[in-house]
Amino acid sequence: MEGWRGAWYVPCLASHETLQELCRKENLTCKSIGITNRSLKSYEVEYLCDYKVEEGKAYYLVKWKGWPESSNTWEPRKHLNCPLLIQNFLRDKNEYLSRGRGGKAMKLRNHVKTLKPAIADYVVKKAKQRIALQRWKEELNRKKNHKAMILVENTVDLEGPPLDFYYINEYKPAPGINVLNGITTGCECADCPAEKCCPKEAGFILAYNKRKKLKIQPGLPIYECNSYCRCGPDCPNRIVQKGTPYSLCIFRTNNGRGWGVKTLQKIKTNSFVMEYVGEVITSEEAERRGQFYDNQGNTYLFDLDYDSDEFTVDAARYGNVSHFVNHSCDPNLQVFNVFIDNLDLRLPRIALFSTRTIKAGEELTFDYQMKGSIDLTSDSAEGLSPSKKSIRTVCKCGAMCCRGYLN
Repeated sequence: MEGWRGAWYVPCLASHETLQELCRKENLTCKSIGITNRSLKSYEVEYLCDYKVEEGKAYYLVKWKGWPESSNTWEPRKHLNCPLLIQNFLRDKNEYLSRGRGGKAMKLRNHVKTLKPAIADYVVKKAKQRIALQRWKEELNRKKNHKAMILVENTVDLEGPPLDFYYINEYKPAPGINVLNGITTGCECADCPAEKCCPKEAGFILAYNKRKKLKIQPGLPIYECNSYCRCGPDCPNRIVQKGTPYSLCIFRTNNGRGWGVKTLQKIKTNSFVMEYVGEVITSEEAERRGQFYDNQGNTYLFDLDYDSDEFTVDAARYGNVSHFVNHSCDPNLQVFNVFIDNLDLRLPRIALFSTRTIKAGEELTFDYQMKGSIDLTSDSAEGLSPSKKSIRTVCKCGAMCCRGYLN
């Protein structure tokens, strides 16, 4: 267009390290990614790739951070000041060897001068996975809007971060769907709850007790104070809207259930744990996507059926930590419908509360067959849309009361 001097900006998906490698390969400088004339020739160990012994001296093959793999060099052990990376290398090597001997650790004999290629290949894959998971953890913690930390852990296999998953903190509505219905009034309470507090105005009781724990039965809605209410952020009726207060860990399960989520802190009974978010789509679109997901072997469709079944939450590509929560026939989380800045009964927010005390390190689960979630299945294809599948899917939750099947 004549006279238009704007520019198109496309986000770069490459990591800083990848861009630095390109700069060094072409002998270019770029201050924005830390490559200056001074740092162009700087070296920092990123990970160790291989090991050998020559004339009684130990050497490691070093991958230099920000340099292409063609620049890897063999360095004597005594010149390396990276004890943690050496520790990771040895642990990964021994892990590979122990798996090859039925779980029993096997050390290299003194006369062995080099590692077998398969061992070196595994060590490099583990190093790259560790870096990828660390970057993913940092990305998740940059995007979250709550104070608690999100950790990532995989001590089971070589699986890295999901390739097509985008972290969000709230519903992502499809075109034409309004998840904020323009609420313009709130309670006038100076000290909630009062006679005309939000829950009572909606015809229900306050959902929380003085300790900010849930006191209502499953099936009843939660009405929290909204952005137009007179009360402040310390109001006892503002719980879900503050986000999860617990540090959580996305971890790789060791029994074929894919990723799972465990708490890093003790969680008391009836505590808010997390919100389930994703794309909000129509039921018709959910039916179309569901057929596609079933062919893939997994789906994350959560029907918003508190008042009607017009809308569904799809957390397949967009979601938060709840995307990774697995099913259990004896769960420690329960689903509740929540209304805050949107009082449209067709579009409740979905909150997960603890049903009992949960110990630090314990996996978080909820029953995919409970009301409002019968079409939700896990990252591991443990369940395949019960409402759409005629083939019964075996449940792997391991609970004493396991029903045996998800559908």
